[in-house]
Amino acid sequence: MNALGARQLVPPTLLVALLAYLGARLAYAALPALPLLAGVTLLVLAAAEAVLALGLRARIERRPGTRPVQPLVAARAVALAQASALAGAVMGGLWLGLLGYLLPLRADLAAAAEDTPAAAVGLASAVALVAAALWLQHCCRVPPEDDDRR
Repeated sequence: MNALGARQLVPPTLLVALLAYLGARLAYAALPALPLLAGVTLLVLAAAEAVLALGLRARIERRPGTRPVQPLVAARAVALAQASALAGAVMGGLWLGLLGYLLPLRADLAAAAEDTPAAAVGLASAVALVAAALWLQHCCRVPPEDDDRR
């Protein structure tokens, strides 16, 4: 399984941002108001992945008092990390495109001013999810062999 890098997440983020911006231009008037905590679910997922990364990292490094990690568990964690990173990038693109539409209009349109904080929270949560997912993936790497520890 190849590691997913941050550079690979840029194209889907930008594509979704462009589509979200165009969609907002076409249909923003028909959308309901955005709740402030609309994107917080992504932050909860980011926290869960960060906790998982801490636990797996300790087990993979074979710190005292921890059990070794089964290879299938590590592979599943990497698959979760990669899927979460892609989902975070897509959702980040959605919030970014929406923010790109809302920011210029917030002085002229009351609805845009009210929706801007929700979009900012969503974007920040998506960035946190991507960061946590990439860290989880990094924590699942096998440490280099140390001949002195044998």
